[in-house]
Amino acid sequence: MKQELERMIVAAVKDVFELEVAVVLTRPDEQFGDFATNVALQISKQLGKSPREVAEQLAVKLRETLAEKVADVSVAGPGFLNITLEDSELIKALGKGPSQTLKGKSIVIEHTDPNPFKAFHIGHAYSNTIGVSIGFLLQAAGARVHQVSYHGDVGMHVAMAIWAFKKAYDENKDIIAEGEQLTGGRLPTWLGKFYAEGARAYKEDEQAKSEIEAINKLIYNREDEVVNLLYDWGKERSFFYFDMMYDELSYDDGTQKVEVVFEKRYYESDTGKVGKEKVLQNVGTIFEESDGAIIYSGEKVGLHTRVFINKQGLPTYEAKEIGLTFEKEHDYPEAQEFIIITANEIDEYFKVLVAAVSEIDPKLGAKMRHVSHGIVRLPSGKMSSRTGKVIQFLDVFEDLKHEIHKLYPEIDSKAVAIAALKYSFLKHRVGSDLIFDLDESISLEGNSGPYLQYAHARAKSILTKAGSSHESRVTSHEFEADERSLLRKITEYTEVVDKAVAELMPHHICTYLYELAQKFNQFYEHNRVIGDEREAIRLQLVRHYAHILQKGLNLLGITAPTKM
Repeated sequence: MKQELERMIVAAVKDVFELEVAVVLTRPDEQFGDFATNVALQISKQLGKSPREVAEQLAVKLRETLAEKVADVSVAGPGFLNITLEDSELIKALGKGPSQTLKGKSIVIEHTDPNPFKAFHIGHAYSNTIGVSIGFLLQAAGARVHQVSYHGDVGMHVAMAIWAFKKAYDENKDIIAEGEQLTGGRLPTWLGKFYAEGARAYKEDEQAKSEIEAINKLIYNREDEVVNLLYDWGKERSFFYFDMMYDELSYDDGTQKVEVVFEKRYYESDTGKVGKEKVLQNVGTIFEESDGAIIYSGEKVGLHTRVFINKQGLPTYEAKEIGLTFEKEHDYPEAQEFIIITANEIDEYFKVLVAAVSEIDPKLGAKMRHVSHGIVRLPSGKMSSRTGKVIQFLDVFEDLKHEIHKLYPEIDSKAVAIAALKYSFLKHRVGSDLIFDLDESISLEGNSGPYLQYAHARAKSILTKAGSSHESRVTSHEFEADERSLLRKITEYTEVVDKAVAELMPHHICTYLYELAQKFNQFYEHNRVIGDEREAIRLQLVRHYAHILQKGLNLLGITAPTKM
């Protein structure tokens, strides 16, 4: 509806003034109409006329060309055009979905990326929530989406963990058997202590540092049986635990359980080899030797220099990322875009990476799109895996379920906890840091996931009470003011999805759903539904409202329950 009107206004401008212009309609306050445009202000200087005069001329033309679609075209202020649609056009909009701007496109999204021997913390849950929701948005726009993950299964962080793990193993050969008995969040806490111990030793003890660096090489060349044993066991158990966390983050879309499924897991132990080869092939042209290492001089493109192969001849994170990019291209050659979702702590590093890949393969570099998010904090501050002060996702999730059960003992605490967590993440614009407030996240009286779940359940209870009388389609062209206001808000859904897709910003969905629920509350407060002479039309509005709430919540990876 919006895009069709924009095209018709573009045609009107060309017909009246012989100008090519881009027109973007906005949603004004309801009292001014359904859509507004400042196109008259855009072109007035070119025409040598006042914006108001230009707007008046366009209004005459639009009243003529849009006669069957609009009830009114008016001029406001210095030259804004306000358009009020016929009610029949709002009804038609109910049957339309988001624009299929990505139909036929293939997109790979990489996110979450927990590393073995470390805990699955709240930041991983945040990345996962963003990645899954963006994937749903892209699918809504017609794209074929491939979700993948990437894991640092080699490197100094692993060597630090294995060093401390080996110390414990040398003292007690039964330690692996003890680890096998650990369940839930106890396993990552146990493994995480080894990493924290190794990280401290590497920083404070020169001998330990030397031993850890030696273990790092052994992990790569696999020449030590004990190191191999501890490494393989710890890696396998880590991913078993990660799969448990993905299951916790799943939701029900009303017909089935929707799980987080990664088509492929990439590992640094594999990508490092590919990346090192790519770097070595381009030494002297793109990369250069410096003090025994191989670097990329980012200053030549306004960035900074980074090491891609260190003095020991091992690939760094940078080289491994190059390998990852080429591995994705090998596995998904048809993909038009590779979206990589990470915390914004590595923004500057990623710019260097993209610059280097773009020099090796310009087309591949052009496919890379980095979406960075902020850091999740609790009121107590930021977490750090190096010190062992990690906010584990499972701890937060269990606290959520516990508090929800205390407040609302008869509802599904897991589904509501997922809604509380994910909505708290997604209602903020991707890119900024956020503080996760547990009490705010579970409130049924504010802008929260549980509030919207309750709003959906409330609407479904109205429909259940009414029985089958709400199943017919909305056909009335004569709406009362409150009915039309709700209908108008419902029809904004596709525009909001289009915007969220274009910007990769799920918070637009959150804002809209909250506003929609508030609009319904205003409507329901002043208008009886069941038992009113306008029951039929109002029930149909409730049905459409509930349907949009469910679709919007599902785009966020949240269950829309029928009872609460």
